[in-house]
Amino acid sequence: MRFLGLRVERETRSGTSLENPTIPVSAENFLGFFGMQGVDLPAVTTDTALKVPAVMAAVAFLSRTLAAVPKHAYRETAEGPVRVKGKLGTIVHKSPNDQMGAFKFWQFFWQQVFTGGRGLAWIERSRPGAAGIEGMWLLDPTRTTIQRDGVELAYKSGGKTYPGSDVIDVPFMLRANQLSHYGPINLASKAIQLALAMNDYASTFFAGGGVPPLALTGPLPAGADALKRAMADIHRVIDAAKKSAKPVFPLPPGHDLKPVGFDPDKGQMTEARKFQTVEIARAYQLPPVFLQDLERATFTNAEQQDLHLVKHLIGQWTLALEDELNLKLFGRLNPTRYIEHNLDALMRGDFKSRIEGLARGVQSGLLTPNEGRAIENRPNHRNSAADELFMQGATVELGRRATPPVLSGPAPPAEAPSDVGDTNDDAA
Repeated sequence: MRFLGLRVERETRSGTSLENPTIPVSAENFLGFFGMQGVDLPAVTTDTALKVPAVMAAVAFLSRTLAAVPKHAYRETAEGPVRVKGKLGTIVHKSPNDQMGAFKFWQFFWQQVFTGGRGLAWIERSRPGAAGIEGMWLLDPTRTTIQRDGVELAYKSGGKTYPGSDVIDVPFMLRANQLSHYGPINLASKAIQLALAMNDYASTFFAGGGVPPLALTGPLPAGADALKRAMADIHRVIDAAKKSAKPVFPLPPGHDLKPVGFDPDKGQMTEARKFQTVEIARAYQLPPVFLQDLERATFTNAEQQDLHLVKHLIGQWTLALEDELNLKLFGRLNPTRYIEHNLDALMRGDFKSRIEGLARGVQSGLLTPNEGRAIENRPNHRNSAADELFMQGATVELGRRATPPVLSGPAPPAEAPSDVGDTNDDAA
């Protein structure tokens, strides 16, 4: 080989060398050059990722929580917002179609968002382009392709094409082309892959009786066949010891067994598995306490994480769905009707705080007693005064003196003027 006028001899390797002469020496082939292949880590798919308890807990918790938050349709009037009932109220709040209730429908919808990265639902209208809504149906994001024709979007699924104005579309995170998306499992695939690898290692380790890989040292027989027979004898002895639950088994004189690889404790596998829970919680922006990671939880910070959940996670995803529902159900130029989640439903488990809040709302004139009873799904009280607003009597407008109460009944008799003092003064 000539290079810049110089003759360079091509490298040759002996046939008896342990090196593989067919693999060039380079950085990307360094392991293969010495006969070692790259690490075969488990593939990450939605099905395999859900086998990681932290991922399964995050997806189940978020999808169920968001599905449990009730949604209502409202119409703006001169007296304020009024809840819409009838067919629209049923579709939004109770059952989007004849085959699914609201919880089951929205749980599947959010499961797709927090696994593959996108939730899709088709709006069934009374006729194409009409405002009347007959129901909503789920679409399979894995079998749906999205195309753009000018500024219009088209969703193709099951041999049908749906216009973008009839599809509820909530992506986890859009890519730069605004068509495809990122999914949380794909984005956190390395962290999930490490968790899967540790799960596989731990299960294999304990399935083998907690015996790590061992190396037999000492005088070994010559020849490949003799070595195989010796190894088979050692394996039988170890297996017999495990089955008989005897901690001691014999070895040939002058031989010893030494562990190969890292001790799981020294390799900090327990700490690493705990850290993977935090990593997966970070990928979903979920406080770790909701993945049952209570190692550092106290009464105070657990309560703060509960507030963090509503303000910085659940509230954001409910707003994303509200935007899609309002735009696709009512149109961009129809501000008088809208869909809104009732986040107060997240307080259903705290009876004391819920009742105290309702009592304060009634006493401060924000709720009538019957409105407070309706929130608790109780019937209206038959007294008409229960539909009136009440306020504490000591509350007055700033700068105004409180009016003395008016006494009912006959006024007390006036006292007769006394002339005793006048007589004394005259006498003096």
